[in-house]
Amino acid sequence: MAEPRTIVITGASDGIGAAAAGQLQALGHEVVLVGRSPEKTAAVASRLNAPSHVADFADLDQVRALAADLLAAHPRIDVLANNAGGVFAQESTKDGFDKTFQVNHLAPFLLTHLLMDRLVESDASVIQTASAAHRLFGNIDLDDLDNARNWSANKAYGDGKLANVLFTRELHRRFHDRGVNAVAFHPGVIRTNFANDTPSLMRFVYRTPLARLLTGVESGGGRLTWLAAGIPGETWEPGRYYENNKPAKINPQVKDAALAQGLWERSEALLGL
Repeated sequence: MAEPRTIVITGASDGIGAAAAGQLQALGHEVVLVGRSPEKTAAVASRLNAPSHVADFADLDQVRALAADLLAAHPRIDVLANNAGGVFAQESTKDGFDKTFQVNHLAPFLLTHLLMDRLVESDASVIQTASAAHRLFGNIDLDDLDNARNWSANKAYGDGKLANVLFTRELHRRFHDRGVNAVAFHPGVIRTNFANDTPSLMRFVYRTPLARLLTGVESGGGRLTWLAAGIPGETWEPGRYYENNKPAKINPQVKDAALAQGLWERSEALLGL
């Protein structure tokens, strides 16, 4: 086995994040849990006897505090798994952004930025939990990232996941030469609490007997585990998007280098970085 790694997983209080945490710990790695719910995060942390942190990505001040806590507690971060996300009803956060866009893109972008020096020092991997929704529903307009002119739950979520893949491409371009390896993946259509707070028709798949047809969390968690425990450049290729542990078809916008750079710069401006 490779040397044990310190692996930070957001969205680790349930679903594929919690499943991957257990799998990675069983492989001998140190997992650091980040969750939104104090009670659920504490329950997983107690079961795994693992360190944990609580942050709600709908509040960017909590993301900033999380970054400071992680830097203080962990002298190495070998893997940052930006796994937290979801699809929500149309609402603005206290920071003034569409909640789906903030939770899926701006918050992990900010967290990664604040941890970047530590990630470079650690030759870290940064993993984005994206979705095939980026290909089905995503169509980013840099002048309307909140979809104020054309909001729907599916488009907001698709754009958020497309932003994850674009972020992966631009992170690879900017930081690969400094030792940071970025990758994005689709975990599958997993039987979780996904789409619980949304007008999207996706909720009917997750909240009806159809849910029995969905993949279990251990399978989705296994795809995150495969990336986190793998060796960049050998197990998987940095800068790519994966489904079922294989490079997969992408939204044509992902190939637009100017869009990826523009999204990065617009995100920095929105966050005051």
